Parts: sequence; structure tokens; C-alpha cells
Amino acid sequence: MCAKLPDFRLGNVLATSFTATLTERHGNAVERIPTPQRLVDWLAVNGLAVDSCTAAQLELARELRESIHAAATATAIQDALPASAIQVINDCSIQGRAAAILTPEGNRQWRLGAASCVEDALSVIAADAISIIAGERDGKLALCASPTCQAAFFDTSQSRTRKWCDMNTCGNRQKKARFNANHRKNGTAARTGVI
Repeated sequence: MCAKLPDFRLGNVLATSFTATLTERHGNAVERIPTPQRLVDWLAVNGLAVDSCTAAQLELARELRESIHAAATATAIQDALPASAIQVINDCSIQGRAAAILTPEGNRQWRLGAASCVEDALSVIAADAISIIAGERDGKLALCASPTCQAAFFDTSQSRTRKWCDMNTCGNRQKKARFNANHRKNGTAARTGVI
């Protein structure tokens, strides 16, 4: 019997969704692309279908993921971009042969140079990261307020004050912890007669 793989955390921004393939970075880290096939699955879900992936391509993808995370984190805290992260992102961006095409429905879709070329898919992710890190899109990079997560995410809320990378996971977990702490505090106060 196979162990169940963790679900993907999907968002509206390709680059930060890609960095979310490793979650709980400051707690018990959860690797969501542990195998080459799992990377193939993630790429397909995100409109970048490839036929296969090698172990070396998976390592390249993880290197890109960590470089995007490092650069996005630096941007979020208004720190200097790490030179090594810039190099990896730029290298991945220029190595691919992907092209944006317009669908009959008026949507952008990516056409990869070869169905087996993970590097083409990674170039799309790198280009997306460049556009958000460079400030070309409406929104701002921020870090999740969860102490175990601290993922970089792209905040497009009107006020740009979002606190969580994902309200359904980190946000709910924090709200539940606050509720339980308040419940314990109020329950103790009621039992001791202190209010």
C-alpha cells in the first residue's frame, strides 16, 4: 500500500505556488514534490504538462524553488536579493523554450518547446518569479504570519495587509490556536471564580 502524498497548495500566482511545494519550512517541513513523478503531477495541475522528469530535473526544480523563496523573502523584508538566487532564477528563465499563446477563450496558455522538457516549464516559473520580484505586477510580496510557515506569498488584497499564505491552512490553524488559548484561559478563570 502506497503512503498518501500531501495535497498541493495551489494559489493564483505560479511562482509562489511553486515555492509552496515545500511547506512548514520552520516547523516539520512537508515536501510536496518528493519524487520526479510528483513534480510532473504539479506541473500538469498548473498548465505546464510534461511527459516525464528525471531525478536531476527534480533537483533543478527544487533549486529553483529555493532560489525563488530566498529572493521573494528578501523582497518581502526589503533586504538585498541573494546573488546566488538571482543567478539560478535567471539561468532557469533563459534555458527554456516556452511561449505564451492566446486561447480562443481569451486566456493565456503556455506552450512548452518539448513535452519532455522540464526546463521549459521551469523557465515559465522563473519568468513569473521575475515579474513579481521586480514589482511588475499589482500586489506585494509578504511573509506568512504563521511562525512554522513563513512562506512568501503575493498579496493582491485591496489593502495589501493579508497575514497568511493560505487562510484555509495557516490562517485557520492560527485562529484555532487563539480560540483554544482563550477558551482555556476563560475556562480556568470560570473554575477559579476569577474573571
